[in-house]
Amino acid sequence: MTYPRELIDPIIAKNNEFDLEGFVFGNGDFSPEIMLIGEAPGEVEIRTGVPFTGRAGKELDKTLAIAGLTRDQVYITSVVRSRPFGHKTKIDRAGHTVQKYPNRLPKPQEILLHAPLLDYEISQVKPKLIVALGGCALKRLIDNKMTISASHGRLWRGPIKQLGADGKYEASPQDYTIFPTFHPAAIFYNRKIESDLIADWEQLKEILASKSY
Repeated sequence: MTYPRELIDPIIAKNNEFDLEGFVFGNGDFSPEIMLIGEAPGEVEIRTGVPFTGRAGKELDKTLAIAGLTRDQVYITSVVRSRPFGHKTKIDRAGHTVQKYPNRLPKPQEILLHAPLLDYEISQVKPKLIVALGGCALKRLIDNKMTISASHGRLWRGPIKQLGADGKYEASPQDYTIFPTFHPAAIFYNRKIESDLIADWEQLKEILASKSY
């Protein structure tokens, strides 16, 4: 998707005020029924310029297949378009001090900075169904108090959060249908969710088949 320069340039310039690097555009069908929203790019995505091309991308492809979907049938984006990185000092085997810059969760200020981009994508794609991949996407779209553990696998319909002229979130004038599920990378840290993750995508397959969204 091509973003207006007057929209994207100020955001990329302000990335320097945060620990954010690079920029990854949304990817996929530009007029799909389904839009997937993740958290933020990782190191691999910054190199490739394509969302979900790291380890989490392989898991996403598996779950898409469960629902009978492929990447060319959906539009994939994320709450933050640049990689949030942390700072970590480690001592290697030779005793040398090494600086590491691992992936991390985006901060509220970073999510707010990139909010106009997500709003723009949603307005252009006009998805009939949005799949919120993980808590970050769920909270950005609906409510900071919502959790994936309590909401996954069930359709939610109503207005979503969008950035108003005053720089604060407000309710969208139209309703959207959201399907919350776990972020693909969550399985790396908690294998116990695997059965729930699979069940969610099986449920999504049924929803798509019945057009009940």
